[in-house]
Amino acid sequence: MPSSPHPSRVEIPESLRLQLADFRRRLWRVKILEAIAAGMIGLLVSFLLVYGLDRIWPTPGWARLLILAGGVSLFGVFAPYWLHRWVWGQRRETQLARLIAKRYPGLGDRLLGVIELQDQAGSADSLSPRLREAAMEAVAAETGRRKLDEAMPAQKHRRWALAAMGLALVCASAFTLTPRAGINALQRWLMPFSSTERYTFTKLENPPIDIAVAYGEAFAVTLKLAKESEQWPATAGGRYGMQPGLSAKLDKDSYSFMFPGQQDPGTIVFHIGDLRHEVKVSPMSRPATESVRALVTPPAYLGIPERSVDLNTGVVSAVEGSKVRIELGMSRALASGSYGPTRGLSTDDGKEVTDHTPLAGKLTLRDKTANTPDLAVGEVPFEIPFSWVDQLGLAGEPGFRLRVDALKDVPPTCYLQGVDRQKVMLPEETIFFEVLAEDDFGVKTTGIEWSGEFTKPTTEAPAKGEEKLADGAVEERHLLKPAAFCPLVHGVTPQKITLRGYTEDHFPDRARVYSEAIVIYVMSRDEHAQMLKSQFDRQITEFEDLARREQDLLDENERIERLEGNELQKEENRKRLDDQKQKEDETKRRMDDLTKKGEQLMKDAIRNGEVDKKTLQKMAESLKSMQELSQEDVPNVQEKLSDSQEQSNTPEKSKKDVEKAVEEQKKVVEKMKEAIEKANDANRRFEAGTFVNRLKKAAGEQNGIIGSLKEAFDQMLGKKNYQLDPTDVRRLKENTRQQTDTASDVRWLQEDLGHYFARTQKEPFKAVYDEMREAKIDTGLDDVRAALAINHTGEAAGLSKMWADKLTEWAKKLEGEKDKDDGGGGGGGGGGSPSPEDEDFEFMLRVMKMVQQEQDLRSRTRVLEQLRRNVTAPKSVTPNTEKP
Repeated sequence: MPSSPHPSRVEIPESLRLQLADFRRRLWRVKILEAIAAGMIGLLVSFLLVYGLDRIWPTPGWARLLILAGGVSLFGVFAPYWLHRWVWGQRRETQLARLIAKRYPGLGDRLLGVIELQDQAGSADSLSPRLREAAMEAVAAETGRRKLDEAMPAQKHRRWALAAMGLALVCASAFTLTPRAGINALQRWLMPFSSTERYTFTKLENPPIDIAVAYGEAFAVTLKLAKESEQWPATAGGRYGMQPGLSAKLDKDSYSFMFPGQQDPGTIVFHIGDLRHEVKVSPMSRPATESVRALVTPPAYLGIPERSVDLNTGVVSAVEGSKVRIELGMSRALASGSYGPTRGLSTDDGKEVTDHTPLAGKLTLRDKTANTPDLAVGEVPFEIPFSWVDQLGLAGEPGFRLRVDALKDVPPTCYLQGVDRQKVMLPEETIFFEVLAEDDFGVKTTGIEWSGEFTKPTTEAPAKGEEKLADGAVEERHLLKPAAFCPLVHGVTPQKITLRGYTEDHFPDRARVYSEAIVIYVMSRDEHAQMLKSQFDRQITEFEDLARREQDLLDENERIERLEGNELQKEENRKRLDDQKQKEDETKRRMDDLTKKGEQLMKDAIRNGEVDKKTLQKMAESLKSMQELSQEDVPNVQEKLSDSQEQSNTPEKSKKDVEKAVEEQKKVVEKMKEAIEKANDANRRFEAGTFVNRLKKAAGEQNGIIGSLKEAFDQMLGKKNYQLDPTDVRRLKENTRQQTDTASDVRWLQEDLGHYFARTQKEPFKAVYDEMREAKIDTGLDDVRAALAINHTGEAAGLSKMWADKLTEWAKKLEGEKDKDDGGGGGGGGGGSPSPEDEDFEFMLRVMKMVQQEQDLRSRTRVLEQLRRNVTAPKSVTPNTEKP
């Protein structure tokens, strides 16, 4: 009966098993070494790649990450794969047999078959154990004759190990020769996205990253090598964008590049050795001033508050002693700024001067403003240079300067307006004028001041006083105030007054500044009458000259009148007529001027009060004729002469116009003669009245000498001139001078009396003239002068008294004669009633005097009101010491 099958396992020979185990061990060892070497190579290569790339350019983080990932992948991916393939994938005999079959195909197949036989299941009948063993032994014997090492796959472990060792040696060399670079590369390799900067052998000291440059201007970039730099290349290169590159040589420890002006932002790439440095460039306008102003603080004594001045012109003016602070409004915020050193300038030519202490310092910065501290303004103008750098590092335009002009606080000025430089007036008259005070920094106060001077010896004290008109406000540079001066109100008697305006400014301890003086002659009525007489003489002389001139014009017009009408229309005769017209215009102008003078003289004569009414009546009649001539008669002649020249005239019309002009001009000449006769008649009466005034004036001067001597009799009697006090010496000199003037006036008076009698044949004047000659008054007055010269004061006083009495006596005689003439009024006979014309004139005269007195009263009231308003001021009117 057949046997049942049963499993039968035949183990492979031990020798074969040992051979295969040895082959597996060798395979594993080689492939494990290859995996380790490959992983090391990957790591070392990736490190060296980062190290090498960093020597060329700053390897970006992403690239370093990829390199690190690639290097680590050999260790983390390739090595496990390699071990899985050659170690885990070659564990069993069948796997080893297949591997051996790649080298020895026949042997490999037999080994694979033997290995499969040992695990093959079957019955003993069908699968003989003995035969399987025999087959295995045969294969084992054949395998033993072969070197299975030759069946190993390609062995790269040695090469890869050498490569790894070489790379490790290179890395070690890098760390040995360039430890900083190696450590830096290791840090950047291990941590790709760290902030570790690339190490370079060339290092810069604080290189710029972003710079702002002036728009469109060439700019310089300077790169300085750091002290720890390992390489100092001889040249460096730089390139702005795509523009041509520039090179610079090493100068000490720096490279200086000069780039052309740019308008668009860009980047400069610098190459210095292994260093690659980028600088971003932003072209911008330079920081500039948008506003400039000065804050000026004047000296405290001026009382002026701080003021702000816009410096559009770059110049600010400030008084000496001021403080000036400059404020700059900038287009951008500044990082730094400075001013100075200041430079003193000459006021004449602007050149630098040495007597100036330079000022310099830093600007105070806040946002977009920059300020200097308070700068003291001295006597010398100075210039302030400024420089600044904004927060972008961009400097301002060079050469920005401001000038501070130092102004002296000059003395104020004072002017009197609306008044003549010389004025003659009676004590009750008032003059009105304006006081203009000006100061460059403000008027403190203004007023008027007067002082008197007697022109003849007297016991009175000269007038002296002042009156403050107004105080100026702060910074009131122009102060115009009305002023009035009335001698009577201020107690000023007849004398010479010097009146000045004054002003003061705020400058400490500065004296008053005065205006140009005006001289006022305050006259007595006698002196005033004599002056009016002199003016009347001049007016009559001028009137007579004008009458003669008009007569000459009449003669010429009569010559022209003889021409026929056709001849009158010829060009040469038209020219003669035009010339006559122009001359008649001049007559009109002079007649107007003479009339105004006559009207003023009439007013002054009425105001005087000492001129008799008959004289005033004659003057009024003459003035009336002058007014008619000025307003009616002469204009009629002008009109007819103008009509005669009309182009549209017929010969007959021209002839008729000339005849009318001659007719009118004859009336003018006749009226002029009549007016002159009336004026001469008034002048004779005026002259007679002035003799009385002149005699009284001479008597008063003699009495004044007596009064002056009496004051110093005790100090002067019995002394020689050299023993006298200087005051008394001066007194003697003044009296001597006055006596000389009085003697001269009396001689002229005596001569005028003789001439007056020769013209009028009035006996009283002849009698006084004869008495003066018989008394030899001229010699007697000279004796007084001689006595004064040798200080015989007693003798001089006695003689003066005698002659003063004689002069007064003669004045009374002539005054009586004058009264007789005044009492013999109109109508023709003495004792008759006055004519209606005289009554009308007398009434008019009284009205005029009343109006004048009212005007004087109103003027004095205004002066008193002015005094009242100023009486409470700190400096009111100075008390007047003289008697009213």
